Amino acid sequence: MRLRDKVAVVTGAARGIGRAIALAFAEQGADLVLLDVAGDIDGCPYPLGTADQLGATAKLCRDHAVTVLTRQVDVRDAVAVTATVDETLDRFGRIDVLVNNAGLATPAGVPVHEVTEAGWRLVLDVDLDGSWRMLRAVAPAMVDAGRGSIVSIASTAGLVGYRYFAAYVAAKHALVGLTKAAALDLAPLGVRVNAVCPGSVRDAPDLDGRMLGEIARSLGLPPAEHEGVFVTDQPTNRLVDAHDVARTCVWLGTDESTDVTGAVITVDGGFTAR
Repeated sequence: MRLRDKVAVVTGAARGIGRAIALAFAEQGADLVLLDVAGDIDGCPYPLGTADQLGATAKLCRDHAVTVLTRQVDVRDAVAVTATVDETLDRFGRIDVLVNNAGLATPAGVPVHEVTEAGWRLVLDVDLDGSWRMLRAVAPAMVDAGRGSIVSIASTAGLVGYRYFAAYVAAKHALVGLTKAAALDLAPLGVRVNAVCPGSVRDAPDLDGRMLGEIARSLGLPPAEHEGVFVTDQPTNRLVDAHDVARTCVWLGTDESTDVTGAVITVDGGFTAR
């Protein structure tokens, strides 16, 4: 119970990596506030998490005897973000950990010169600006407490380029930069800010699985072969397990990592070590 008596907020928690993170925190005793848009977003060509899936994540977490609140929040909405953080502070009196996991991987399979203005703005608004809105909302309470941990889920796309994903790559590179800048600003105030960069994740079919499929399609490969495209690029010869990403987030949320801030930690099976 490394997170007993701590309160964690996780965005994009309905499924995939977000669900794995929520469960890992619950297993370690953290009370949770789980956020997800839990519905469609105009301009996103694939379905996002649903209210039922968010509820299912909460139920799995409650099996570990922790308190769990769920809220349907679009991280593009600054008013909703602030209201949810205020509600969390009213309910629990503290926020110890924020995990910025909400993200989109669209437009996919499109070269940079064919990305539309709307498609570009959508990805930046969710993946980068949404993480900044959450950070901005929780940071004052953490500063007042003199402690806190903010973890943003970036991607190997925040470290290297990928064809046909210019908006996603730009957003994730910027999120890594935001992490480093925020870490410097907040370190003297007791708040740590780090980023985790997963590689291609096997257990996140609703984000990376969609990304893999779209890239495979752009390469003219049958959909059934999309996973193999990335496995052959992995030094470990397998895709990353979402639970490994989640365990890294847990460590960053505990007092075991008190001197870790401004770090960009890859969980990518050696992909970026090449």
